[in-house]
Amino acid sequence: MASHDAGDLARRLAENAEAVCRRYLSAGRRHGNYWLVGDVRNTSGRSLFVRLHDTANGRAGKWTDAQSGEHGDLLDVIRESLGLVDFRDVADKARAFLSLPRPDPASSSQDRPVRERGSASSSEAARRLWVMSGPITGTPVETYLRRRDMTLLHGTGALRFHPRCYYRADTDSPAETWPAMIAAVTDLEGCVTGVHRTWLAADGRGKAPVEYPRRALGGLLGHAVRFGPVSDVLAAGEGIETVLSLREIMPDLPLAACLSSAHLAALIFPPTLRRLYVLRDDDPAGDHAGATLLTRTQEAGIECLVLSPRLADFNDDLRYLGRGAMRAILHPQLAPQDVARFLQSVTH
Repeated sequence: MASHDAGDLARRLAENAEAVCRRYLSAGRRHGNYWLVGDVRNTSGRSLFVRLHDTANGRAGKWTDAQSGEHGDLLDVIRESLGLVDFRDVADKARAFLSLPRPDPASSSQDRPVRERGSASSSEAARRLWVMSGPITGTPVETYLRRRDMTLLHGTGALRFHPRCYYRADTDSPAETWPAMIAAVTDLEGCVTGVHRTWLAADGRGKAPVEYPRRALGGLLGHAVRFGPVSDVLAAGEGIETVLSLREIMPDLPLAACLSSAHLAALIFPPTLRRLYVLRDDDPAGDHAGATLLTRTQEAGIECLVLSPRLADFNDDLRYLGRGAMRAILHPQLAPQDVARFLQSVTH
């Protein structure tokens, strides 16, 4: 191929994500599906996560620094780790790494600037999708949630329904439309900074049969899908279904779904927060997010407690063990004052 634009180079690098990390982020190491390192400039540490393979939560080659809030792709890794400025130099290094020929100067796109991280345009697109969506009552979203044993659907204004939400597996695939649960990602002032889409089967009896049924759009880092008003106590986890399962047992407890372990680790704390519960996911990335939050809360003078499910996650606990068992699981993990405040208020 004579020339390669930024998107093509990024995709090719992502196909060799671990090799890129070993070359340009040599101070880090692999941990499961992630490469962990201190930062994008190849400092030792564990704050930055690079996804090595595509998963339901994101694409290979994408990275997030939980400490600084930076995020990007492997072109950004090459640029920052080598201290480059011009995209021409970044592209040349990427082509050399991939053993690709230099492009034809007449058709080169190498002078284009490096793409803006977390661009305002994606946040605006997220807000447009949110406005175009409607209430979940009587829709496949309600069916989907109820089939996962979630019955307390009042107060879930952060969730909406879109009947024909566009889906594309990648830039070369044809567009499809599926029903979707649209979740608003908001900042502490309640402003929509992004959305999370869960594409659903037409009848709502499960997710749509697509390669990546969950995707986010817009500005997520530090923000969350929120249920309940800001308070002095907050429970935060990754998935929407996970935090809504906790709501079935403690309906008055404010909740935040951060959508990934990296975003959970980077959660911006409300100024009134005094105690944070972290809903633990049993994987290395989830463990690191919990450790990062423990350090950050200690520095901020906030108490941090980890809540662990008995099964894979709290939705599994809800579905397979039941509400009574969930209350028994949570009771010894809560601060005593929160048992009386939140747990014992459940009557159903």
